[in-house]
Amino acid sequence: MTSPAPTDGSAPDEPTPATERPKRQEQEEASEEVTEVAPGVLRMQLPIMMPGLGHVNCYALEDERGYTLVDPGLPGPDSFAALESRLAQAGARVQDVHTVFVTHSHPDHFGGAGRLRLAVGADVVAHRDFRTIFDPADDDSVELIDAHVPVTEPDGLNPIRFAEYLLEDIDIPDMPGRTSPWGGVIPFPPKEELLRMRAWDRETKEGFLSPQPTIRIDDAQVVRLARREWLAVHTPGHTGDHLCLFDPVEGILLSGDHVLPTITPHISGLATGEDNLADFFAALEKVSELEGVRHVLPAHGHPFTDVSARAKDIRRHHEERLAHLRDLTIEHGEADVITLSHELFHPRSWGSMAESETFAHLEHLRHRGEVSSRQAEGLLWYRIAS
Repeated sequence: MTSPAPTDGSAPDEPTPATERPKRQEQEEASEEVTEVAPGVLRMQLPIMMPGLGHVNCYALEDERGYTLVDPGLPGPDSFAALESRLAQAGARVQDVHTVFVTHSHPDHFGGAGRLRLAVGADVVAHRDFRTIFDPADDDSVELIDAHVPVTEPDGLNPIRFAEYLLEDIDIPDMPGRTSPWGGVIPFPPKEELLRMRAWDRETKEGFLSPQPTIRIDDAQVVRLARREWLAVHTPGHTGDHLCLFDPVEGILLSGDHVLPTITPHISGLATGEDNLADFFAALEKVSELEGVRHVLPAHGHPFTDVSARAKDIRRHHEERLAHLRDLTIEHGEADVITLSHELFHPRSWGSMAESETFAHLEHLRHRGEVSSRQAEGLLWYRIAS
């Protein structure tokens, strides 16, 4: 994971370990090999350079028209070249892609979708609520996907300015970031990163800035992709717009970042729900109750089979984190989110993402009536409820 603004699928590191853990599946570098992981489903690992993640799984579903791709990787020419190379191994071309399904609104998942829409006219399928920070609101104003932070904040992550920095040859100022609901700072992408992105070709940049779905679907809706009927399963928590797809005939669950094999997805305090951890718990139960799942195909890591057991493990991890956080709050008497995040996570994970997950857990405890909060000195403080 990265400590700047949440952009990928993994959670920050576990609470401070006594010894270093072995590399997790999700951290493995992308293999160039293309494999069939379920009947008619090819797995293509695309490289990503994010702490905690080494690849994203792009799945290719073939039919008489060509291919549907699931989560076509990060934006950028390097990722697109890797996608072209993997498709060639399967005897296909980018021009054979007619549909893209995006599990959720993080750039390692939607990043290539907009370019495919612009380059080959592919449909982009996503949840009804899919939106990125570049999307205008219904009233034609601009708002962030994070409803807690106003777009008008000085020097904040203004979507219009971000687009200008990528598309126009203008000076990029040093920007301090934006203030979070708990009082920490969420950094703006560094100038060096924006300059690197500015060097992309125009089609890549425009695709990243406008990956608008052409088909939006809802929970429990049935969609036909690649000769199959898939059930859309809305699974909020990691993001508010996260969707899994389930094929009940073959027992295939495309689980995105909702259920990963060896790490838990980041649960952000900045998503649009009132209690994002509660939403995530409910969604874990939802996929656990799907009957006949035989192939779980995650967005990171290797395929596995027992979604119910894995969902229980993930729930247990978060319950342990909640208990630890309660103990820390009692120990401090009262503490701010940043202080608690430093005790909950290893120093290498300190920053806005660890703070965001700590905030999400504290808000869950507050909604359960176990802690109370107050604003003071520009920070949000928590204490055990009396």
